[in-house]
Amino acid sequence: MESSPESNIDDGYQNIFVMRHGDRIDNIEPLWVSTAERPWDPPLFQDGMIRAFRTGQRIRSQIAFPIHRVFVSPFLRCIQTAYEVIAALSAVNVDPNAMSSKDVPSIDKSKLKVAIEFGLCEMMNPVAIRREFAPKDGNFDLRISDLEAMFPQGMVDHSVDMVYKELPKWEESVEGCRDRYVKVVKALAEKYPKENLLLVTHWGGVSVTLSNYFKDATKYMVDYCGSIELRRQILNSDDGFVKSQEFEVVTSHGVSFKDNKVPIHDPVISQSPV
Repeated sequence: MESSPESNIDDGYQNIFVMRHGDRIDNIEPLWVSTAERPWDPPLFQDGMIRAFRTGQRIRSQIAFPIHRVFVSPFLRCIQTAYEVIAALSAVNVDPNAMSSKDVPSIDKSKLKVAIEFGLCEMMNPVAIRREFAPKDGNFDLRISDLEAMFPQGMVDHSVDMVYKELPKWEESVEGCRDRYVKVVKALAEKYPKENLLLVTHWGGVSVTLSNYFKDATKYMVDYCGSIELRRQILNSDDGFVKSQEFEVVTSHGVSFKDNKVPIHDPVISQSPV
């Protein structure tokens, strides 16, 4: 379902949130991997569920525009993060005391659409996934139909074509991963220029996007559910084509970095907004 030129963006700007997943269980319970059937694909810890839901609540309360689409990495921790954020964004009755999707009695399924995107996946190399935990045959067994079934019925847009048609091969280069993140963010933005997007990805996806659009930022630190917001102006030309300006990083939350333009002594500083 492509965006239509006459709908969705009212103020002439496209907004994109690029967000890291919540707290993963193997970083909280190190022994989890010793008995896990899929040690390369840890779920969220309970605190991660709460953090993701609370992040959705914060986004809902602070932004003055709707989120139209959510694109998510096929790794379980990202799927679960997206589910919690979507529950908070789409809750019919907003309860300020709600802690997770379990506290949401009903959601508005017309609020947004969701789709899985291989290009938002984790770095497929030992930098991000320890070699001893990766599947020996290189098959990460990410079953898209099972993952899609985790979202509320009717929210998954099955008509969406992935930018990356398959999972990157194991042992992709760091530079190749960086290029992938840059390409997929740009491609999704261009595919849906009249819609505001939320991309749920990994540490690398957030930090690469930050460095691509905020050239003076280095030495990134991205907390669980840390995010940056990109914004660009969208213009309709007389010939019916969409023209757009370059994205700018307008806010960040849970993201720390060094700004090369600012003389500081500490190696990393936090800024929100950027």
